[in-house]
Amino acid sequence: MSFSATKFAQPVPLHASTPRSNDNPSLFKTCSFLGSTQKLRFNPLPTRANHSASYRRSAVVSVSDVIKEKKRQTSTNLLITKEEGLELYEDMILGRSFEDMCAQMYYRGKMFGFVHLYNGQEAVSTGFIKLLKKEDSVVSTYRDHVHALSKGVPARAVMSELFGKTTGCCRGQGGSMHMFSKEHNLLGGFAFIGEGIPVATGAAFSSKYRREVLKEPGSDHVTCAFFGDGTCNNGQFFECLNMAALWKLPIIFVVENNLWAIGMSHLRATSDPEIWKKGPAFGMPGVHVDGMDVLKVREVAKEAIGRARRGEGPTLVECETYRFRGHSLADPDELRDPAEKARYAARDPITALKKHLIDSKLASEQELKAIEKKIDELVENAVEFADESPYPARNQLLENVFADPKGFGIGPDGRYRCEDPKFTEGTAHV
Repeated sequence: MSFSATKFAQPVPLHASTPRSNDNPSLFKTCSFLGSTQKLRFNPLPTRANHSASYRRSAVVSVSDVIKEKKRQTSTNLLITKEEGLELYEDMILGRSFEDMCAQMYYRGKMFGFVHLYNGQEAVSTGFIKLLKKEDSVVSTYRDHVHALSKGVPARAVMSELFGKTTGCCRGQGGSMHMFSKEHNLLGGFAFIGEGIPVATGAAFSSKYRREVLKEPGSDHVTCAFFGDGTCNNGQFFECLNMAALWKLPIIFVVENNLWAIGMSHLRATSDPEIWKKGPAFGMPGVHVDGMDVLKVREVAKEAIGRARRGEGPTLVECETYRFRGHSLADPDELRDPAEKARYAARDPITALKKHLIDSKLASEQELKAIEKKIDELVENAVEFADESPYPARNQLLENVFADPKGFGIGPDGRYRCEDPKFTEGTAHV
């Protein structure tokens, strides 16, 4: 018995508009999907008798088969209004300025623990989250400050959380890696990679249940799950892709592929570095997009969110981006090639958007400078507010740890044991 060579043919990759740094440049062409508004769809596989090139391509379903290609469009053809352009620019400037201020405050000793900054990846957060409704959910990672800001959490509340103050969005108990806001449907930042994906899948299931079982009016809410390339070899990722596709959940899996998992190159860490291919393997569209171009991200996001809202199921979107700083503020960032960093710095997503807005006459230099000044003042105000806010009381230490702290945190007199000055005796040296 012999196996047909075409049965195991490799899928034809959906090429990005910008080649990966270490791949063969000859493999890359501009994909017509990136930045286009066409509908994602599944094409039926050809019959076994058809041994044409198209059959070899579709033996393993790839994005090339999922997406109906149209005339190529570049970012200059991606239409936005002036109001949309200014909203995108303001949100990206807020993210960048906020993170730059975080670096200053960290090195001044105002923040503790690990702080992971988002510089360079703003096009992904802005491109997706600014298209969401308030009722839609976002699940983040330990690099979550900017996701929180894009979702509408006030800069004061985010900065105060980083300072460990009671005015923070988690009353100072979450810190950098655990931003949460029930009001804004930010379901949390998660310190361990992959652990937020099942939470996001559960949120999407809740949306579907409310819509199809409880028949709640207007229940078309979607969930965006953000995570990095290093997460995509973890079990939770595969299990949740399977469940989401099986149940047609309204979720978008957003891979922020910044090419490095701490100090490990993505190209060395996975057998197939094209993450988008994992989507079609589970029966959902997979898309690769230039994550340094907010307009291209926005167009892909618009289609993926629309599919989810219409009840057509999940989408896997790989956004190829780059972080401009080390993995965290404790990382000296000595492992990445300086030439690689310089190459991506030249493609700064904020600079690119600014150029587009001015060249397209959507905004003037003065209007954009006014936005930058406004954001600088907002971020400075957030720092002042956080610095002046009080620290949590000792009796908050055991809150949100146990459902019923009696027998552990509460003494015979009914008071929290942590209020006793001797509660931490002997542990101060740790």
